[in-house]
Amino acid sequence: MAALVVIEAVRDAERPRIERIFRERTEVLDSSNDFELISKYWFPRNSIIELIELIKNDVARPTSRCCALPVHIQNVGVFFHFLLLHVFQVLATLRFLAKGNFQSETGDIHGISQSSVNVCLTLCRRLDNINFPEGAADLRSIKGAFYNICGFPNVVGALDGTLISIQGMAGDDEKIYVCRKGYHSLNIQGVEDANMRFLNINCKFPGSTHDAFILASSGVSNIMENLPEGGWLVGDSGYPLKTWLMTRLTNPQTQQETRYNNAHCKTRTAFERSFGVLKSRFRCIHKTGGALAYSPLKCAKIIETAFRLHSKAIEDRIPVLHGGEVVNRCHNDILREHAQGNAQNIRARLIYRF
Repeated sequence: MAALVVIEAVRDAERPRIERIFRERTEVLDSSNDFELISKYWFPRNSIIELIELIKNDVARPTSRCCALPVHIQNVGVFFHFLLLHVFQVLATLRFLAKGNFQSETGDIHGISQSSVNVCLTLCRRLDNINFPEGAADLRSIKGAFYNICGFPNVVGALDGTLISIQGMAGDDEKIYVCRKGYHSLNIQGVEDANMRFLNINCKFPGSTHDAFILASSGVSNIMENLPEGGWLVGDSGYPLKTWLMTRLTNPQTQQETRYNNAHCKTRTAFERSFGVLKSRFRCIHKTGGALAYSPLKCAKIIETAFRLHSKAIEDRIPVLHGGEVVNRCHNDILREHAQGNAQNIRARLIYRF
């Protein structure tokens, strides 16, 4: 027995020791200009630094244990290493969202492990920038912006939904994620203003859910019924006509009804443009980036993070450098539901103005 132990010890001594490899990391923020950063991550340097500052306390490790320092930055200390790690975590997450790459590939590009890539949940929680305005002055400003599009009055938001592909799954719930187009997806509802900024989103419903059901299950009706000075949303024919939701006429008979439909359609183009810009910015949620290969719950958080980053890009006035127009995928049949009498009367009086 002792001889076997000695033989094993000799073998261990002769076995070559595998040196630890520290992957080189480039200080991207210092070596790239804003144009290069926007083309890779969709955000310039100042915006990326703001995101790093926003989440650094949430992703910081309590100690330096099990956190090896790459050779080329060992001489600058542990604090700088942690700060640099936050930079790469945010950059890798933005790259994943912007380009639709796999997390493992994105991590390899930035010299970090796959487990360090995704800080989407933290960004989603910290970016509190999708809120319906409550002040009368803000609502009047939104109404004025919509009115300037095509003369449609009293509009505080455009309402619609879009399908975002996710990976297929097994189990009893699999069929509810298959939309009427035949692929697995989540049905995302959004309300946005005339400047392509989202005011309200709902990312939790599977692809087979009808837009009207999502609307009824959301808090939008409560928001609209309690607005100071009132207001309307404009939505397509997949939604029911309500006192606070104006829809198109399915069969216009008069010139006034035709003009109403035209104005309604042009007012809603702001929403189609918003989804187009959103999906151009974040290819992980566009069909050209494939399907999100995660659980539906995690997909919903990734999608919500993309919406919140889009709102930040709008606030920071960051341009979309390329990508072209992305057409929103309409997926609901016309909703044939008898509208409330008050809603019919309100729409009739509105049509009379055209």
